Order: sequence, then C-alpha cells, then structure tokens
Amino acid sequence: MPDLVHVTYAQTGQSSQTNHFGMREMQEKAFEERDAQYLLLKAPPASGKSRALMFIALDKLIKQGLKKVIVAVPEKSIGGSFRATDLKSHGFFANWELHDNYNLCTPGNDGSKGKVQAFRNFMENDEKILICTHATLRFAFEDLDISKFDNCLLAIDEFHHVSADGDSKLGELLRLIMEKSTAHIVAMTGSYFRGDSVPVLLPEDEEKFTNVTYSYYEQLNGYTYLKSLGIGYNFYQGNYTEAILDVLDTDKKTILHIPNVNSGESTKDKYNEVGYIMDSIGDVLKEDSTTGIISLKRHSDGKILKVADLVTETSQEKTMNYLRDMKSVDDMDLIIALGMAKEGFDWPWCEYALTVGYRGSLTEIVQIIGRCTRDSDNKTHAQFTNLIAQPDATNDDVKFAVNNMLKAITASLLMEQVLAPNFNFKPRFSPHDKAKPGEILVRGYKAPSSKRVKDILKSDINDLKANILKDNSILAAIPGNIDAEVINKVLIKQVIEKKYPNLSEDEVEEVRQYVVMDSVMKNTLQINVKDLKKAIENDESIKKAIAENRSKEDINTLIPKVIKTIYPELSDDEANALNKVDINTNIMDSSEAQADKRFIRMAGQFVNIDDIHIDLIDQVNPFQRAYEILSKSVTPKVLKVIQDVIETSRIKMTEEEAIIYYPDKVAKFMKTFGRVPDIKSADFNERRMAEAILFLKELKRKNQAANINL
Repeated sequence: MPDLVHVTYAQTGQSSQTNHFGMREMQEKAFEERDAQYLLLKAPPASGKSRALMFIALDKLIKQGLKKVIVAVPEKSIGGSFRATDLKSHGFFANWELHDNYNLCTPGNDGSKGKVQAFRNFMENDEKILICTHATLRFAFEDLDISKFDNCLLAIDEFHHVSADGDSKLGELLRLIMEKSTAHIVAMTGSYFRGDSVPVLLPEDEEKFTNVTYSYYEQLNGYTYLKSLGIGYNFYQGNYTEAILDVLDTDKKTILHIPNVNSGESTKDKYNEVGYIMDSIGDVLKEDSTTGIISLKRHSDGKILKVADLVTETSQEKTMNYLRDMKSVDDMDLIIALGMAKEGFDWPWCEYALTVGYRGSLTEIVQIIGRCTRDSDNKTHAQFTNLIAQPDATNDDVKFAVNNMLKAITASLLMEQVLAPNFNFKPRFSPHDKAKPGEILVRGYKAPSSKRVKDILKSDINDLKANILKDNSILAAIPGNIDAEVINKVLIKQVIEKKYPNLSEDEVEEVRQYVVMDSVMKNTLQINVKDLKKAIENDESIKKAIAENRSKEDINTLIPKVIKTIYPELSDDEANALNKVDINTNIMDSSEAQADKRFIRMAGQFVNIDDIHIDLIDQVNPFQRAYEILSKSVTPKVLKVIQDVIETSRIKMTEEEAIIYYPDKVAKFMKTFGRVPDIKSADFNERRMAEAILFLKELKRKNQAANINL
C-alpha cells in the first residue's frame, strides 16, 4: 500500500558536524540561549538534547553562579542518557561529572524512602548534579521547602509529561517553583503534543519561556546516511496476528509494538500474541539465560534471527540491559514491545517501526517514529507503518474503528507537516514584487501584526496543527465530506480561537491564513519547470525518439507518459495539462524565462506560484491527498461505511458555514445542474448546500435585520 508520507532528504551531514566546543547544530543553537531563566527546547529524537542540557547546565553552574542541577526523566532507563560524559576532550571547558550516590535512576521504587532521602541530602550538601525520575522529584518535593530550589537549575526531560491540568502533580510542582523560587528551568521534549486536549503549560506560563525549536526537517536533512522516510498504514480484518506477516519484513531491523491489552485490536492475551508472531516467523531455538535474547530460525531460509521480547515481564530487565549495551548492527534483528522501547530508547540501526493498533497520543507516535530515524550506515531509508483494523459495517464497533482509522491518518498528516521544510510567506503587493530565496509571495496574505502572532508562527505552528488535527470536526473532513472553504475559514478558525482565546479577530485571521497556507503548500505537489524539463530530456524513451528523428508531434505524445513516471500521483489529464507550460507552448519548447517558473497543483489546476492568492488557497482541502490515498486503499464499500459514520456525527450548521455555501456555491451548482440542491441527495456537499439555504431562510425569518438576500 502506498505511503501517506514519503520524504527525501539532502544528506548534508550538517546536523552531525560539531563546532569548537564539540556541539552539534542543535546544541549550539540551544547554547546561544543559555542565559534564559526559563528555556523550552523542542527538538526531535537523536538530535542530542541530553548533551545540550549538559552544556547549558555546566555554564549555569560554573559561569552563571547557580549552585545545583536537578535532571528529572520520566523513567529510569532514560537516566542513562545523562551519565558522566567527557566534554573537555571535544573542546568544552568542563566535563559532566555525576556522583553515583546521586544517580537515582536505579532499580527500586521511585518513591522509596532511600531515594527521597538521597534527594533531600543532595539539596543540603555540596554536590552539584542529581539525576532522578519525575516520580522521585514529585515525592521529594512534598517535604521540601520551595526556597531550597532557589539558585538551582531544574531540567525536565520529556516535558510533554507535564500538564496544565490541576490534577497533574508535576505540572503543579513546576508552577509552584516558577512562582515561589528563583530556580532556572530547562524543559526538553522531542514532541510537544499531548494525547489529550490539556495543554502542557498554561498560556501565561508558556510565554515566560524562551523557545528553542530545532525541526525534524533540520535534523533529518542534515544526516549523512538516511536519505528518505516513509510513513504509511495497512488495514486488516479479524485478528492482527493473522495479517502481521503481510507487513513485517524480518530482513529489516525492526521494532514491533503490539497493541495495548485494553485496546480493541488486542486479543487480550499479549503473551500468546508474542508467541504467535514468533511462530509465524520461525522456530525458537533457545533463549539466552543471561540476556533473555531469543534465537529464532526463520522458516523461509533458515537464517538465525535475534529477537528481544520486551512484553514478557520476567525477562524485561536483563533484555533491556543487553539492548542498552549493543555495539553492532548484528546484535539484534527484531524487538517486540508493548509499552517499552519508545521515548529515550536508542537503537540507531533500526530501519522499521511497525505499530499495531491506533495510538491515541501524537506524542507516542512521534516517539515511535523517532526509534527508526537515527542516522546509521546500515540504512538509507526508514519506515513507519501503522497496522490498523478496517471498519466493518456489520460490527457494533464500526464507529470506534472509523474514528481510529481517521485519527491514525491525521497523525501521518501531522508528521508530513513536521517533516517538511518550513516556508517563509510574504504578502505580494505588486506584480513586480520579487521573492527572495526561500520566500513565497501570496496576494491577499495578512502578515503578522504583533509579537504574539510572530511567536506562534515561529515556535507553535506544529503544536497548533496537532490541535487542529485532533479536532472532531476536522476528522470529519478527511473522507471528503466537507467543503474546503468551510474547513479553512470556519473549522480551523474555531480551533485557533479556542487555543488562543486572547488573540484579537485580526490576529486570529493572521494565524489562520498562515496555518492554512503552510498546510496546503506542504500537502500539494510543487513542480519546477526547469527540473521537469531536464528530467524529460534525460528519459530514455525521449532520447530514443530523438535519436530516431521522430517528429515533434510524436515526441510530444510521449511526454505526458514520461511526466506520469516522474509524478505517478498525477492523472492522465493532469499530466497532459502539465505538459503545457502556457496555452501554446509544449514544456520542451519553453523559453528560459518560462522554464524558471514553478507550478503547484492546487484546486484541481496547475497554478504559477507567482499567481497565488489567499482566496485560491482557501479553496483547497489541506487533507485532499489523504482522502485520495484512503479512497484508493480501501474498497468503495468500506469508504462508504467511513463516510456514513462521519455523516451521522457531522458538525451542526453555523452561520459562517452557511454564508460560504450561499450564494456563490449554490449559484454555481444551479448553473451547472439547472436545479436547486436537493436535501435528500446522496452527495454530502449538495445536501449541505440545501441545508444552508434552509438555515439562512430560518435565520431571516427569525431576524429580519439579517443582511442576506434570499
């Protein structure tokens, strides 16, 4: 099945290069903001956040006069990322040194008296650095005077575990420390998305933080070996264990996450699932008593595979110890996990992350994808696949299955946005305006007018998109049931207003325009005419036709076929249209000036990027490609089930939506079909137009002052 997302990168090697202090690109960027009292570092897995924290913390201890550093991680296994590290040999002015007594990420209960007492002892003595879990921090905090945190640095790793919810003890702890102490805070996360609707920080608290954002694109584009990343999904019916071999490639270094036992995808017997998966692959030869690693002889060719079972609790600890010490690509072939091997787990040779069942947390999905996106010389491509249940109209849980499917797709859409390079949009005021490198000029675009809007667009855009894609009304748009302008002008606007209630109407519109433009541009095909022309000239069939002195007319008939091989997602009509760079000129005959142009596929047509207007962008469904792939990936019957489920829970009509439909869209419909829209039509949009007419008539009846001419 085709990937929903497929991204290629330039392999510049830049993200792994170091400066004279031994800092990589992201670490140097974070270190520049080392003087900030509150620092929020958003950077993807494998970008080096733990070492960035070491650089910043040592500067605060040695040069800024802070007295202590406390590093809190969500689970003990992640504490290893902050072990003692030699930094001076790479050019930095100090080493990261940690006394064993104050590494509290050790076996045992996180809230034990021993660990809590060790934390208290640390706060009273001259030791400088302590590592503990979030839980140990919470337990120790209960009996400490907040003033003890004065002049200390509190670093919280995997910061998305914090919540603004009043019931979140870690969130409340953070707020109290910010309010009642002089502590400095460094918050780090590879994903700022929570699985629920509760924000990580309250807006007034978040505004106190200096943001450092290092994008997935910056990280992956700067790799040396990894060239591409694919994100896709496959469907199954019945038990997933029967379909697992269709998507599990045991020639690839793989992490397989089976579903939670409480999910609809689980058989409710996780141990039996692991056994069934291994039996499907091959025969178990032995389990190493020291490491817990299983040797599996593959059915197909007898190859011996090394398998780690992280589902069975009795062998978890020794297996994890083995996994932490792996030195070679040959040390492991397949890891089967349930709740482990996600955030903070490092297996650089992993090529394939296969996840069974829908994951409700965008954070979890980002973390799982991050397991296979390390740069390593054994791979040029990384793959994430989500195996999810296909909705069945005869099943009582059809609504649940549809919702899970749509949410899984939106997670892929979000990752597509996160993984793509950012655009720099500017208003176009005159046809003579020229875009600078990296800029896209858009007529009718309202540029940010306030610092708050600029900050949102600089640091919050992916977080905002996560909120948009979690919204139930947006989910209803993916199967193609809702008009594009309604999505862009009404539904997305509502999410922005909810997330940023203090923005003015003009500021909301500025954010809305940007997020729509960015989403559409990252989700649409962009074509550089010069590059396309070069690709056509180098095609073997074109070269052969030229060598045979075939006529220009004959060669021109070949060009659309070649275009289809370059852009297989295009229809025949689109390939023919793209062959004409203007109404009279074939692409091969275009002038140099014409060949410098860039076109994008937008609203069913190819548009010169110099002619883009915000009104045209608002006519494009940002999720159109997801719908196209979905409709090709399931049967018409299943697609109808999905659309029917969405229709039964569709959004109520609002005045904003009704005005978008009437009069322009209704008038266009009547001109095309010679009749008014039918409220009983099988077509969703036609019914919505008919409902809009009735809605506005009723509104007029209730309020004769309404300025709507029916």
